[in-house]
Amino acid sequence: MKIVSRNEELLREALSCIPQPTSRASLASCNKLIRFEDISAAAFKIQCGVQKTPCMYSRLSKQYGMDIYLKKEFLQYTGSVKERGVLYLLMSLPQEQQRKGVIVASDSNFSMAVAYHASELGVPVFVIVPSSTAPARVRTCREHGAMVISYGTAPKDAQVHARRLAQENGYLYLEEEDSAVYLSGLGTVGLEIYEQVPKLDAVIFPAGGHCGLLAGSAAALKHLNPHISVIGVESESFPVLQQSLKSGHPTDDQACNNHHFYGDVSGVCFGSNSLQLTGKLVDKVVAVREEDILISMLRLLEYERATIDAEGAIGLAALVAGKLPELKGKRVAVVICSGNLELHLLQQCIARALTLDNRVCRFSLMFSDCPGDMSKLLEILAREEARVLDIRQERTFVTSELFTVQVTCTVETRDKIHTAQLRNALLERYPTTAWTER
Repeated sequence: MKIVSRNEELLREALSCIPQPTSRASLASCNKLIRFEDISAAAFKIQCGVQKTPCMYSRLSKQYGMDIYLKKEFLQYTGSVKERGVLYLLMSLPQEQQRKGVIVASDSNFSMAVAYHASELGVPVFVIVPSSTAPARVRTCREHGAMVISYGTAPKDAQVHARRLAQENGYLYLEEEDSAVYLSGLGTVGLEIYEQVPKLDAVIFPAGGHCGLLAGSAAALKHLNPHISVIGVESESFPVLQQSLKSGHPTDDQACNNHHFYGDVSGVCFGSNSLQLTGKLVDKVVAVREEDILISMLRLLEYERATIDAEGAIGLAALVAGKLPELKGKRVAVVICSGNLELHLLQQCIARALTLDNRVCRFSLMFSDCPGDMSKLLEILAREEARVLDIRQERTFVTSELFTVQVTCTVETRDKIHTAQLRNALLERYPTTAWTER
């Protein structure tokens, strides 16, 4: 299908103010102005190497009052949209460089994509990680075919070592940048969404420090239809993109670097290309709370059966938080870009999200330590249809009346209304019931 542009002038205007880049050691190819033709060429070249992921209507649509379509980029082989840019970048390298190999220095989604696709292309690939890297990430990179080397205790140590190895052995040191090649690969997401969902009103992308997906896809979408709203979402804790747009140049918020929960959303890796494209082509950038991201992760697990990390869930979090009321009744695509949630975080995130969603609550109460009193409490909980998750009794360190017991219960409820009903029933029988605030 041939797509005819209706917004060539807008795209050219956005790119006309991008300064020419200086040479960098990490990429042999220099940055150039990204064009719609570059994105189309990338889509053609990588079509056999990455999944054309579905963009499916979501059951969450009724809950939030709009037609929501989820672009499921977490279904890529390495669980991340970064594969698109990485594959196009590797395929664009000169044959001589492909023969020598590439090297990266992180445990990010970008590095895992490099490990997998370099191996698939027969390019020697080395991944340097600090000793603090999760064993699962190290194992995954090795399974993808990379030579993984642990060096130093901090990411900076690994980066310095990787650059030294690159210089000594002729490897190409890769880091996530905003080169035209990389942005063109990421921009193929915008092309696919446009083809998959007709009559779109808006598309929501993750933003933060890694806004290449937002910038590249915005270039494609605005070229095809300037009336589609392109929206970026970042964390309130690290509003680096909003700060950078305000100042006119990338700003570095050191507090967000290497935050284990936010992963690739934290930190700053975009340059002038991404920032200028975002400033010209993106209609809106909003920030969401950590609580909204956790609830978004819970919604995706329940309604889509998808285990998504913070980067993947942050776009939907803007709808969960009610940050985009203007989209009510509209047709909206949300990019779920990553599903690499580490196992040690999974239980913590879901437990915390259930509490924030008023579906897990805890209370303490006192009653006499007599036969039958505990059964009466359990009868109330059963009558109110609350599921008991944990119940503990304390007798030794109770400082009130003798022969009393302090009981602390953790229960699961259906929603906020159900929790309020349970609270009223318990207060009626036990007036001194104390609830643990979330």
